[in-house]
Amino acid sequence: MKTFKKYEYLPAPPEEVYLALTKEQSIQLWTGAQVEFTEEPGTEFSFWDGDIVGKNIEFEYGKRIVQQWYFGEENEPSIVTIKLHADKKGTSLEFVQTNIPDEDYEDFTGGIQEHYLGGLQDFFEEE
Repeated sequence: MKTFKKYEYLPAPPEEVYLALTKEQSIQLWTGAQVEFTEEPGTEFSFWDGDIVGKNIEFEYGKRIVQQWYFGEENEPSIVTIKLHADKKGTSLEFVQTNIPDEDYEDFTGGIQEHYLGGLQDFFEEE
C-alpha cells in the first residue's frame, strides 16, 4: 500500500475551493460527470458515474475535508485528506491519500492529477 501527496495552487480563496469540493452542483461542473454528494459526515458519495466512491468522514469549512475512498472490500480503508491553506495567489491545496494498492498506484494517481486536481485547476482558471 502506498501514499500519494500533492500540492496544487488554485487562484481562488480557500472558501471558494471548499465550496467547489463540497457542493454537488459545483462538483458536477468541474468533473463534467454525474455526481452524488452531500456535505455531511457519514454520507456516501460517488464521482464520475461511480469511478470514485467513498464515505465522507469530516468537514471543516474552508480548511479541511476528510474522506474514505473505496478500493474493494478486501483492502484497508484509503483515507483522503484535503487541506486548504490561504496563499497570496489564492489557495494552496494539499491532497494526501493513504493505502492505495500498489497495483493501482500509477493509474490511480495519474487519474487524480489529470482529472481530479486538473479539473479543479481548469475550473478556477476559467472563471
